[in-house]
Amino acid sequence: MLNVLRPALTRLLTPVADALARTPVTPNALTITGTVGMTAGALWLFPIGHLFAGTLVCTGFVLGDMLDGLLARVKGTSGAWGGFLDSTLDRISDAAVFCGLTIWLVRTRQDTLALVALFCLVMGMMVSYAKARAEGLGIPCNVGIAERTERLLITLVAAGLTGLGVPYVLAIGLWVLAVLSLVTFGQRVNAVRHGAAGRPAATVPAGESWRDHGGEPPDETRAGAPS
Repeated sequence: MLNVLRPALTRLLTPVADALARTPVTPNALTITGTVGMTAGALWLFPIGHLFAGTLVCTGFVLGDMLDGLLARVKGTSGAWGGFLDSTLDRISDAAVFCGLTIWLVRTRQDTLALVALFCLVMGMMVSYAKARAEGLGIPCNVGIAERTERLLITLVAAGLTGLGVPYVLAIGLWVLAVLSLVTFGQRVNAVRHGAAGRPAATVPAGESWRDHGGEPPDETRAGAPS
């Protein structure tokens, strides 16, 4: 949904990436630093009720984390390992934000909202997994009303405004996010179902069963021919 903003953000951050390219800083170092900073800020500030300060810290590291891809392109060091590291550590950062908010909600006896926050965390992981698994099978899955950027924006804006004393905004934000995450997951499942239509049926290698592959067909038999 917010992909239309990416060109503007890229233009804004490219001069910073160009400056960093003249230093020994590596894209992977930025990725790791952003994850550590965001995780520490979320798990330190959110649980003790400093929601606005936590939002500022997390937002700063999110913007910093966006530089790793730009820096990799400027330095010409883009690769599979960097992409894997970035995607994996993003899941840790996301989990830290929702865990920090959940702890605060439990401490303030907002148990229902704590469950909603946990639901958002789980659905966020499922949304990301659905895309990763689809692409592993060779099926495009670039759909969804609420991708990671939208989910983080809703969460951090709601948390920040709550920290400033605006009532009900965190509850509204979490409930909206829960619905949008569920819809996005459904959109991706539906996209994969349609993308898989017409592909060769999966077969089990002779002498093996689905259990030999963790309860699902091996990737090489499930991927089929590119559509």
